[in-house]
Amino acid sequence: MAKGVKPRVKVPKKAAAGETITIKTLISHKMESGQRKDSDGNVIPRSIINRFTCDFNGENVIDVTLEPAISTNPFLEFEATVPEAGEFHFTWHDDDGSVYEEKKEIAVG
Repeated sequence: MAKGVKPRVKVPKKAAAGETITIKTLISHKMESGQRKDSDGNVIPRSIINRFTCDFNGENVIDVTLEPAISTNPFLEFEATVPEAGEFHFTWHDDDGSVYEEKKEIAVG
């Protein structure tokens, strides 16, 4: 994982079968647009999280393309229906080819 890049995810520990839950994600990332210059006048290379996905038990829940206008430390909040106990798998894709992942389990009861 690149220095300073840290994903955080908030998923309820338990839900009823068929319940819709709210999931919150945040990744610490500078999100450089590629349109700014450093103090020497050189263009700072673009470096953004360009894609975010979430799967539940192997099935896609959300797939988002992020553009250069996205803010530093992008926060995403979305809803998902939980049909059964299982695992959410979150993936962030960086321009430099890095992939950041987080997993969270949820119980049904």
